[in-house]
Amino acid sequence: MDEKKKVPSVQHKLVLVERESMSIDGVSNVESFDDEEVILETNAGILIVKGKELHIKQLNLDEGNLAVEGYIQAMEYVEEAGAKKAKGLLGRLLR
Repeated sequence: MDEKKKVPSVQHKLVLVERESMSIDGVSNVESFDDEEVILETNAGILIVKGKELHIKQLNLDEGNLAVEGYIQAMEYVEEAGAKKAKGLLGRLLR
């Protein structure tokens, strides 16, 4: 029996409204969260949401959706957990 829960094949979708609320489909796991950062595993990669006074309003891993409220300042996708962030063009040029 597979230990890791499989998310139904839900298309990854992210809706951001006025930088104050966000709903995300295609979420398979919440790695960590606090009032300044939420780290999610989605079927499109690891998603890091940064902001202020962030709260998880709704979470349903069976259906793969999540709702977050607060002031959202940044969103970043990382290909895999623990992966080093790719250097930008300037970082590669200065090697």
